[in-house]
Amino acid sequence: MLVALMALFAVAHLASLLVTSYWPLMLVRFVAGLPHGAYFGIASLVAASLVDDRRRTQAVSNVLMGLTVANIVGVPAATWLGQVLGWQQSYAVVGVLGLVTMAAVSTLVPHQPANPTASVRREFTALRRPQVWLALLIGTVGFGGMFSTYAYISPTLQELGGWSSAAVPWILSLYGLGSTTGAALAGRVARHGILRGIAVLLVLIAILLAVYALLLPYAVVGLAATYALGMLPSMLVPMLQTRLMDVAHEGQSLAAALNHSTLNIANALGAWLGSLVLAAGWGYAWPSRIGVVLAVLGLAVTAWSALLQRRTA
Repeated sequence: MLVALMALFAVAHLASLLVTSYWPLMLVRFVAGLPHGAYFGIASLVAASLVDDRRRTQAVSNVLMGLTVANIVGVPAATWLGQVLGWQQSYAVVGVLGLVTMAAVSTLVPHQPANPTASVRREFTALRRPQVWLALLIGTVGFGGMFSTYAYISPTLQELGGWSSAAVPWILSLYGLGSTTGAALAGRVARHGILRGIAVLLVLIAILLAVYALLLPYAVVGLAATYALGMLPSMLVPMLQTRLMDVAHEGQSLAAALNHSTLNIANALGAWLGSLVLAAGWGYAWPSRIGVVLAVLGLAVTAWSALLQRRTA
């Protein structure tokens, strides 16, 4: 499954190199996005199966750390390559990296036999479980708060922090370093309980978003807050992934892939709500304040999930 998904990813990127008109390119880009959630979902399950229960969240974090490293290295490198050689060559390099990944998965990931009882119907049984929907809802609204801020972070840094446009990429790299740190620490936090860790992180995210705009004018403190803005949500993602694996039972593959779908929905929801307050003329301090509301809603859903779990037990 992992090799097949990466093959689709690689071929779609190599096809982007050959397309010369807009709408065919959009179609190829859509195809390139199809494997994303499924690949990370299946990879998370494979990683978790290779370690004992106490280290599952850390194993998932190690998989997802690739996304955080991309913010530090991949995005700037691809941007530079596009500027020097052209955007099509950027896609070609990503396609080649996809082929290398196929070879790496084939040779380095321990073989796991197919599950003879697996089926589409069996996977969909996960959606009958209220705890699965609650976990997905936590990701949608709780993580949307971060995206309401991050979607507009470049103009926010310039308007509220007084940073020049040339400094913004370096600050975004700092954000990426925070994301990588968060992914590395998630496993340690999860040892104190998945739901408890999710709740604590949502509280911290709400507090950070509430004061983020106030801290930006103070250079060092504002940079530290931006680092934390990358770190705290990145600790949340592996915990949500592990939570879904715990509650999905027979439908773990679907549930694991849906975690990334909810994060994409959170991205769209947070950016849209942030755009509303900006369009209303409230200024760049307000998207993060909208994020506070979303984080608190995520905390409420977490409390609902914990209460339901206690009653079921």
